[in-house]
Amino acid sequence: MITVGCAGFPVPATRYFKEFLFVEIQETHHALPGMGTIRRWRREAPKEFTFAMLAPREIGQEGFREGKVVETSLNTLLEVGKELESKIAVFVSPPEFVQNRANKAAVKEFLQNVRKKFERVIWEAPTTWDADDAASLAEDVKVIPARDPLVHGMLDSPVAYYRLAGPAGHKSRYEDPAIEKLAQLAKDAKHKDVTYVFTNVDMFADAKRFKKAMKL
Repeated sequence: MITVGCAGFPVPATRYFKEFLFVEIQETHHALPGMGTIRRWRREAPKEFTFAMLAPREIGQEGFREGKVVETSLNTLLEVGKELESKIAVFVSPPEFVQNRANKAAVKEFLQNVRKKFERVIWEAPTTWDADDAASLAEDVKVIPARDPLVHGMLDSPVAYYRLAGPAGHKSRYEDPAIEKLAQLAKDAKHKDVTYVFTNVDMFADAKRFKKAMKL
């Protein structure tokens, strides 16, 4: 099963729902959207539509360590998940979260605990971490590592989650050769269940071009 979508709604939600069956909600990362908005998304989305939720940034800023801030953030995410009928949580580490023994231990313990709250947990390490080390850490605690397949290569796992941040950062778009390369990687991969999430500024157009290249 191949799923393609964007990080947030780059176009009005009603238009987005006509093109994709998946979205990674970004609003939950910055500030809680109104419950009315959340209920409207669920109401307007096709029945088979899947929502994933990007966890509040405060969790990463707290270094994935226990405390009131992290507890409150997780409770908020669970509330949103209930309204969206979503059990997928995506945790993205801030760039300043350095790769050292203490941080690795903290994020490992956090992921072990949060896995009990959500059906599917995805964790993305900072780009400064060794991608394979980060993947091993995630897999050790039975969560899904997120990475950019064009930068760090594909994973050898039944379930995978790829986030595409743009070839030269968030404000860049993918040219045709990059989309073709990604499509070839995707066709050659042996995943049973894989998600590709475009997070760059031109995500809507790029994700549509990738779907076309994959004949989805």
